[in-house]
Amino acid sequence: MVGITNKILLAEIRRQQKLSQDIIAGQTAISTGITLTKPSDDALAWVQLSDVGRAQAQQAAWQANVSHGSTRATTAENNLSEINNLLTHAQELVTSARNGSLNDAGRAAIVEQMKTIQTTVNELLNQKDYQGAPVFDDGQSVLVPVGRGLNLAVVGTRQEVSEGIDVDGAPMSIDAILAQSIAAIESGVDSDIASSLTGVKAAQSHITVQQAKQGVRGERLETIGERLTNVDLNLSERRADLESTDLQEVIANVKAQLLQLEAAQSAFARINQQTLFDLIK
Repeated sequence: MVGITNKILLAEIRRQQKLSQDIIAGQTAISTGITLTKPSDDALAWVQLSDVGRAQAQQAAWQANVSHGSTRATTAENNLSEINNLLTHAQELVTSARNGSLNDAGRAAIVEQMKTIQTTVNELLNQKDYQGAPVFDDGQSVLVPVGRGLNLAVVGTRQEVSEGIDVDGAPMSIDAILAQSIAAIESGVDSDIASSLTGVKAAQSHITVQQAKQGVRGERLETIGERLTNVDLNLSERRADLESTDLQEVIANVKAQLLQLEAAQSAFARINQQTLFDLIK
C-alpha cells in the first residue's frame, strides 16, 4: 500500500512540475509575444515556420546581392557620367586647337589638358571599390544571383565601355582616340586635328549609349529590390501569424493552470502532513 502511495505521490509531483513548466511557457509567451518555440507546440506550424525561415534566409541573401549590385551600378553610372563630361570637354579643346591663331604655347597648354583627360578617363575605367572589385568587369560581366533562377549583370565590362568604337569604319578605343587627338594637336596639322575630332565625337556618342545601358541595369535592380522587399514583408507577416501569441487565450490558460497548481499544492501539502498510519488504514 505504501508503494502504491509513493507512486501516486511521485506522479502528482511530476504533474505539478509539468503545470509549473506550462505556466512559465505561458508567461514567456505573454511577455515575448511568441508562442511557437519548439516542434511539440504545433508540429504542422513548426514545419511551416521552418520553411518560412529558410525562405527568409534566401531572401536576405538576394537582397544583399541587390544592395551590393546597386552600389556597383551607381558607381558605374557616375563614372560614365564623368567620362562623358571629360569627352565633351575634349571636343571643346580639339575644336579650339583648330584656331589658326594658336601659338606653340597655346597648343602645348591644350595638349597638357588632353593628357590629363586621357589619364583621368583611364583611372575611371580601371577604378576599384573599397573591396577591390573593379567598377567595370573585365572581359565578361559577372552575373549576380538576385532571385530563383535569375542572375543579372549589374555593370558592363571595361572593354564594352572603352573599346570597339567605330571611327570612320575602324574600331578604336577611347585611349587610342585621345592619343590620336593629342598627336594631331602637337603636329598642328589642321586636317589631322579635324580627323581626330571625329574620333572624340564618336567616343562621346559611344559613352552616351553605355550610360543608357547602365541606367537600364540600375532600374532593373531597383525593381527587383522592391519586389524582394514586398516578399520579405509577406514572409514576416506569415511568420508572425505562425508563432505569435493569442494573448486572451494564453492569459486564460495561465490563470487556469495557476489555479490548478495552487489547488494541487494545497492538497499535496495536506497529504504530506498525514501519518503513515493514516495512509495505510
